[in-house]
Amino acid sequence: MMQNNRNYFVAIALSVVIVLAWQFFYMNPRIEAQRQAEEVRIAAEQSQAATQSPATTTAAGSVNGALPAGAAPVSPEASREAAIAKSARVAIDTQDLIGSINLTGARLDDLRLKQYHETVDNSSPIVTLLSPAETADAYFAELGYIAGENAGSAPGPTTVWTAPEGAKLTQATPVTLTYTNEAGLTFTRTISVDEHYMFTIEDTVANAGTTAASVAPYGRLTRYNKPTTPSVFVLHEGFLGVLGADGSLSEHKYKDIEEEAVTNAKATGGWLGITDKYWASSLIPAQSIPYESRFSHFTDGQPRFQADYKGDAVSVPPGQSTTVKQMVFAGAKQVPVIESYEQNLNIPKFNLLIDWGWFYFITKPMFKLMDFFYRHVGNFGVAILLTTIVVKLLFFPLANKQYASMANMKRVQPKLEELKVKHADDKMALQQAMMQLYKTEKINPVAGCWPVLLQIPVFFALYKVIYVTIEMRHAPFFGWIQDLSAPDPTSFVNLFGLLPFEAPTFLHLGVWPIIMGVTMWAQMRMNPTPPDPTQAMLFNWMPLIFTFMLGSFPAGLVIYWAWNNTLSVLQQSIIMKRHGVEIELFKTVRNVFRRKPAETK
Repeated sequence: MMQNNRNYFVAIALSVVIVLAWQFFYMNPRIEAQRQAEEVRIAAEQSQAATQSPATTTAAGSVNGALPAGAAPVSPEASREAAIAKSARVAIDTQDLIGSINLTGARLDDLRLKQYHETVDNSSPIVTLLSPAETADAYFAELGYIAGENAGSAPGPTTVWTAPEGAKLTQATPVTLTYTNEAGLTFTRTISVDEHYMFTIEDTVANAGTTAASVAPYGRLTRYNKPTTPSVFVLHEGFLGVLGADGSLSEHKYKDIEEEAVTNAKATGGWLGITDKYWASSLIPAQSIPYESRFSHFTDGQPRFQADYKGDAVSVPPGQSTTVKQMVFAGAKQVPVIESYEQNLNIPKFNLLIDWGWFYFITKPMFKLMDFFYRHVGNFGVAILLTTIVVKLLFFPLANKQYASMANMKRVQPKLEELKVKHADDKMALQQAMMQLYKTEKINPVAGCWPVLLQIPVFFALYKVIYVTIEMRHAPFFGWIQDLSAPDPTSFVNLFGLLPFEAPTFLHLGVWPIIMGVTMWAQMRMNPTPPDPTQAMLFNWMPLIFTFMLGSFPAGLVIYWAWNNTLSVLQQSIIMKRHGVEIELFKTVRNVFRRKPAETK
């Protein structure tokens, strides 16, 4: 048994070392790099706004693999406002979106999210999602056609569409764009948008010629740069899609596509797109037209990432017309909004746009529960506390067995010490005597481990919810915690903000991680210190190690852990008292504050 315990603690120690190494040598440098990149980006935007220099280059209409995709390198001084002003546009103004449609190519390349700001300060700029091809951070969606037989010039990236004077796209007023080519084909595009983030594009192709014509629909999402947010193992950022009505989720990271493009098998139905931590854009092709798709990174001209598809050609008989309906999602990954699109618009598995992870069967219900509490109390921090109570209640029977086993182990501790003395020179006899004692006292020495193991997926699922779901972004708690998805902003290095300097990232340790460390220490002190020196050292140092380790974790997760530890201490105290076992924590506190008797001379 001693050997098993030793192995158990060694395994814990190795796990802690691995996590600490990952945190200090991987995550902290990436967090610091993200902070510096954000400062550079903000400075560049301020410089661009001041100079208002016009763009010096424009997107080219070259063809990559039968899809219009080329773009020339952009000027680093090109401001977003100047790029937008260069082309005729139709304004977009809805409940959640503001921007414009570029009539050149009918592109969605100017889109900002009204409900989300770049920082927790509501006076900061709102989040920009899509930007024109002439800017350094270009990101846009484009739907067009590839000409087939007798089609003439099909609308592509350089086609200038016509819109009614004063047209404005709102959730109540769709807009209609038209383009007529030299072959007598008239393309009438009706664009509508809901109150959130879904655009519906319905194209009617009328053939006024004397012969049948064919055109193939295409769509592409083009992006010049990867997100500035450091990628982490719990989150997928990059390309994804459900290709086919019965397809499974396909995911590819940016770095993988940079190494090798992915061409997907022909499918009918489904969707494809690009996802960030909180935002996404996706193309929903006509669900009845088979299409080929791919995820690519191009280096000709302007380097760019691209998710695109090309549908089978549709034939338009002379004197007749055909209609193609496609959709584009561009916005925030709000759980209820995404789910409503899947259900109401029949988009296969669209909820997978949100990365619920391997434990989705735990993660998603946990979010639903947390969201339920939030809608009643109006504070996600309080919702986390209430969700923790529910989780503790669900695990109450298992926790009772765990703490009862620990109480029984403590009760027979004197007998175990007697056996160690009796069989000090015979380890085999000691093992047999201990097993007989456990059998007589009806104690399972490993029973206390199972509840802990079963709660690990729950903890990971909660971490996933707090880190991934946009509902947690900039969600305040109380006091100084204004963003539950970000680390506690205070630090002991500058006396929690009293000293006028910023603490180094690797020494970042706020109030809540310290509270968590204290509660973890209290929970571990509920049990006696292991007699083995190595185990005792690990026992004593583990709260401090975890305190620093969680210093850069989301504040919501640290608050959960501190609250969970507190509830565990209360629960274990009640169970141990019921079993008539002295509580080590109270004994330790008494010893600390007990006055030593004066020494007699």
